[in-house]
Amino acid sequence: MRKDVRILLVGEPKVGKTSLIMSLVSEEFPDEVPLRAEEITIPADVTPERVPTHIVDYSEAEQTEEQLYQEISKANVICIVYSVNNKKSIEKVTSHWIPLINDRTDKDSRVPLILVGNKSDLVEHSSMETILPIMNQYQDIETCVECSAKNLKNISELFYYAQKAVLHPTGPLYCPEEKELKPSCIKALTRIFKISDLDNDGILNDNELNFFQRTCFNTPLAPQALEDVKNVVRRNMTDGVKDNGLTLKGFLFLHTLFIQRGRHETTWTVLRRFGYDDDLELTQEYLFPLVKVPPDCTTELNHNAYLFLQSVFDKHDKDRDCALSPEEVKDLFKVFPYMPWGPDVNNTVCTNDKGWITYQGYLSQWTLTTYLDVQRSLEYLGYLGYSIIYEQESQAAAITVTRNKRIDLQKKQTQRSVFRCNVLGARGSGKSGFLQAFLGRNLQRQRRIREDHKSYYAISTTYVYGQEKYLLLHEVMPDLDFLSEADMACDVVCLVYDVNNPRSFEYCAKVYKQCFIDSKTPCVVIAAKSDLHEVRQHYSLSPHEFCRKHKLHPPQPFTCNMTEAPNKDIYTRLTTMAMYPCSYNCVWLPLFLFLLHLLTFF
Repeated sequence: MRKDVRILLVGEPKVGKTSLIMSLVSEEFPDEVPLRAEEITIPADVTPERVPTHIVDYSEAEQTEEQLYQEISKANVICIVYSVNNKKSIEKVTSHWIPLINDRTDKDSRVPLILVGNKSDLVEHSSMETILPIMNQYQDIETCVECSAKNLKNISELFYYAQKAVLHPTGPLYCPEEKELKPSCIKALTRIFKISDLDNDGILNDNELNFFQRTCFNTPLAPQALEDVKNVVRRNMTDGVKDNGLTLKGFLFLHTLFIQRGRHETTWTVLRRFGYDDDLELTQEYLFPLVKVPPDCTTELNHNAYLFLQSVFDKHDKDRDCALSPEEVKDLFKVFPYMPWGPDVNNTVCTNDKGWITYQGYLSQWTLTTYLDVQRSLEYLGYLGYSIIYEQESQAAAITVTRNKRIDLQKKQTQRSVFRCNVLGARGSGKSGFLQAFLGRNLQRQRRIREDHKSYYAISTTYVYGQEKYLLLHEVMPDLDFLSEADMACDVVCLVYDVNNPRSFEYCAKVYKQCFIDSKTPCVVIAAKSDLHEVRQHYSLSPHEFCRKHKLHPPQPFTCNMTEAPNKDIYTRLTTMAMYPCSYNCVWLPLFLFLLHLLTFF
C-alpha cells in the first residue's frame, strides 16, 4: 500500500474548495477565507487508513496554469469541486476539468476522480440526478459526495473517500458497466483461492476458510459467521457452495459483492496480503526478498522449505503414485504466470518408467534451482505462497546460506548438503552418458532423449555413511579457450575420456594442467565406455602414469552400456571427496574411506 496520499482540490472559483479544507482542519466554518489554503499534512495516526495525507488547494487567482499542471501530475487523487446551486460550475466538470486532467495524465495510469458537490446547505434538492450520468460516462470517477463546508456535513467523509480511492481503488478490480470483476482481478483471486485450497479439492472447507481469514485479517471467523457467509452465497448462486465448502465461483462472488457494497478495502487487504500491488502485479519486494550471499558461500533450502515443497507435491499428486504426471505438473504451476519447467527438467532429475518426475526428482529440481539461482527459487516460492502458508515474513526464511568454503577446509568438515561436480571432457567422451547414468538411465534409455530436451545438469541424492546429500553434476562445454572461473568453481572435478578414442585423454591432461594442477579441488579421472576395447592414448603418458605422476586416484572404469541401471558407487565416491577434499589424495583416499566407514560403528 502507498506510504502517503496526496489529494488535490480543483474547480471553478467560489465553489468552496478552500472552505472545505479549512472546515476539515478547524472543525468549524471559517469567518474569513483566503484565496488559497496552504498545503496541509494530516498525520497517519489521525487518518482512518493510518497513512499520512497531504491536501493541496488550487486557486486560479494565485497560481499559473503551469503550476496547476505540476500539481495534477503529483496528485494521487483529484477532487473536482462544484457548487450544487451553480449550474455553470457543474457544466464545467465535463467541459473543462475532466478533459484538462485527462490531457495531463497518462492514459494507462489515470488518477481517480471524486466529484464534490459543495454548499448543499443552500438547496433543498440533490444534484445527484445531474451527476449520475457523468459518473457513468467517465470510468475514472470513483464516487460523488455532496457536502457543506458551512455546517460540516460529509467533510470528513469526503477526504476519507478520497484517501480510499487511492488506497483501495475500484478501477483495477471491477467493471461497473459489466457489473463484474476484471480479468486481472479474477486471475489474482484465483491464485489466492488455489493457494488457500490446501488439499486441492477445489473447495475451501471451514478449516481453510479460517486459515484464510486469520492470514488476511488476523482473526478467525466464528462458526455462525462462516455459515452466514455461505448462506449469502447460496442465496445468490447455485454452484457457489459445494459439500459445505466455498467453490472458486463462490469465492469470486463474495469479492464482487464486497466491491458492489463499497467494501473495496476487504478485497484489497486480501490482494496485498498475497503480494499484489495497485496494478494487480506481484511486487518485486514480495517475489525477491533480500538474501545476501557472500563469496564462496552457497544457497540451500532449509528443513521447513522441504516440508512445504513436500506438502505442495502431495497436494497435486492426485493418484498417489509418488510422481507428477504432465497434467499434475500443469496443475501445480497454475499459480505461476508462466510454466517454469521445460522438458529438459525431465532429463535433469529422476523420473519413473513413464518419464514423469518422481518425488525425489521434484525435490532435486528445487534444490538445483536454489543452488544455481536463489533469486529464481525465491520467486517460485513466492508464487506458491510459501511465506503465507508458513506465516513467515518472506521466502528468504526458506533459504540457508552456507558458511564460507575456506572455513570448511580449515575445519575439515562441512554442514552443506549440496555439492557440485563439474564434468569435463572432449566432445564424444561420454560426459552426457555419465550425467544420465547418475539418474539411473542406461545407454538404451539415453538414446530416447531428444537433442532439444537435453540438459547439462543432473542432480540426485547419494548417501555418505548414512547422511543424505545432493550431488549436482554439471557438464562443462569442452572449449578450453572459453572456460571461465564459474566453470571451475565446484567441489569436485570429473575428467572424462573415451577409452576407445586415442585422442580423448589429451584433453583431460590439458585441462588438469591448465586449471587444476595447483588447485585444492579434488579431481577424478573417468575411463568412460569401458565396455569397449581400450586403445593406447596419443599422449606422452598413459592415463595411469599421468594419475600416478600427479598423485591422482587411478582412472575409474565406467560404462552405462548395460541392460540394468548403471552402478552408482562412483557418484557416492565423488560426493565423499567433495565433502572431505583434504583427503582425496590417491594414496590416502582408500585408507581415509575405510577409517570413515569404521567410525560409523562407534
